[in-house]
Parts: sequence; C-alpha cells; structure tokens
Amino acid sequence: MAGGRGGSVGAMPEPLVPSTGLGVLHLFCAVAPLTDRAAVEAAVKSAEADDLQVVPVAVLGHKADVAFMVLGKDLWRLRAFQSAVVAAGLDVVDSYVSLTELSEYAKGLPEQMAQARLYPVLPPEGKAAWCFYPMSKRRDPEQNWYALPFDERKELMMEHGAPGRKFAGRILQLITGSTGVDDWEWGVTLFAENPDDLKEVVYTMRFDKASTEYAEFGAFTTGAVGTLAEVLDAVGVTG
Repeated sequence: MAGGRGGSVGAMPEPLVPSTGLGVLHLFCAVAPLTDRAAVEAAVKSAEADDLQVVPVAVLGHKADVAFMVLGKDLWRLRAFQSAVVAAGLDVVDSYVSLTELSEYAKGLPEQMAQARLYPVLPPEGKAAWCFYPMSKRRDPEQNWYALPFDERKELMMEHGAPGRKFAGRILQLITGSTGVDDWEWGVTLFAENPDDLKEVVYTMRFDKASTEYAEFGAFTTGAVGTLAEVLDAVGVTG
C-alpha cells in the first residue's frame, strides 16, 4: 500500500474540514517485524494532543492484527496519523474513509441526539466488543432503492430502525457516510457490552424490507476495544 514513511509530523497545510461533523478513518494494520511500539505510542499521543479521537482495537481473525478508528475535523491530520502509523512499522492492510453525518431521514431529531451522531465521543464506556462493516443500498433494475419515493424510503428506514432500538444501552451504533469518499455508501461501527450482542443486533435487523430487498453488506471485521497498551500487548507488539 502506498503511504508516507515520515517519522514526524511537520508543517501542516490549511485544515481540510467538513462543513459539519467529523472525518472518520478506520485503519486495519498487520504487525511487522520492525513494528516499533514506542513509535506507535508516540503517534497516538500526538494525535490525541491534536484533538483526534483514537480507538485502538485488537482484531480477531486473519484480516488484521490491530485497528485504529480515528475521528477528527481535519482530514490532513487524519492523514498525518496514517503516515505516523506506517512510519512506526505497522503495515496498513485495509482502510475505510467516511464522515459522520445526520441522515436525511433524521430531520427533527432532538438536538442532543443529532450532536451525538455528528460529534460522537468514543469509545463508549463498558462496550469493548466491536465490529465494523461497510454497506450500500441496491441499485439493481428491479431493486433500486433510489428509485423509491422519499416518503417510502423514510417509512422503510423507520421500520428498519425499530428492532435496533430494542438494543438501547447494550449497543452503540455509529453510521458514517462514505458516498463519494470510499467504495461503499456507509460504514457501520458497533460497540457492544458482549460479543453475542453484535451477532444478535445484526441478525435481528436483517428481516425488514429495507434490508432483505435493498441492503448489500461488505466484509465484517471484529475485535476488542482496549487501551493502547492492552491492544499492543494482545497483538504482540512488546518493544
């Protein structure tokens, strides 16, 4: 994967920020023989000092070793963090770029809930089970979501969201928009109290019409959220 290997963050360009919300960068990394723990720690510390939120995840399975979910206003600063991670010797094997958003179907949402979607504070306390997957709506000739009238789409999304509301308190879901900035239309990140909550909520929400007829899902990546030290210990980055 192409990426800079500069060891330190130099002079930054003028900030590149969304008009509302935050940039969101998911980095999925493999540990390499030259991975430098101190450099990874320095990259995270520097990012947090610049008001980025960095969520470290120990990934289960073969897709990656560690994931960083990074949120911040300035896309240049997100890119600088990516460069610092590569310079620390981690191999970025996959990634996802998106923006926090307020859905067009969520107009009239209470201000506190709207702000939580646009400017989330992560990770949520007590929810260490984590997964991420991208998704889009179908645009097939006989199943074109975007050919439906807005009111019908809104009604279907209200139906889709009803089962998920039963998981309030057990699941925190962040849906970020990626139309035009990555391969899928949304990225979905779930935080849960228990690993089986992840399985149950995704299964439960697959039976409504918006999912059964119009949803396409990408690959799922699962892991455990912890402190940076816990995650680096778990993936074998000891020094």
